[in-house]
Amino acid sequence: MLKPERLSRKTVYQSSWVNIHLDTVKFPNGLVIENFHLLDFPRAAVAMVVENDFGNVVFARICRYTTGLTEWELPAGGIEVGESEIEAAQREVLEETGFTTKNHQLIYSYYPMNANKVFHIVHCKAIELVRDFDKDEVSEIRWFTKDEIKQMIKDKVITDGFTLTALLLWLQG
Repeated sequence: MLKPERLSRKTVYQSSWVNIHLDTVKFPNGLVIENFHLLDFPRAAVAMVVENDFGNVVFARICRYTTGLTEWELPAGGIEVGESEIEAAQREVLEETGFTTKNHQLIYSYYPMNANKVFHIVHCKAIELVRDFDKDEVSEIRWFTKDEIKQMIKDKVITDGFTLTALLLWLQG
């Protein structure tokens, strides 16, 4: 299989969250692109569809500077170095909701845009509330029924791509 070849790289910005590179790239058909802007995400992320015994799903209400919105989202976050998708899912659910979880199943992995950022979707069951949620990140948590979630999608209330993708995959199952 033919792949594009990086001929050169200039790093414009680097952090633990995102890197920006200007690459010169040669494609298999001979086309060369100078200053190909590449967003490089060093860490994958995970979102969780956490159900309780009644089939309801827990959401966290989170304020996002980037969109200027405060919305209901599924618990999600970056995978730390050395963590598996499941370990990160357990940690993020506990941090953002206060719930412990069980029966974790990786249901999907994908690239949300043409970059190397990988998103993983995990389904699991809530066990018990063992602590308060992280009040620096989350303003409240709430359980939603499947019908409420479908209505939120229909009404275009959920605009976070990670949450929307995870829910659509969960609803089809």
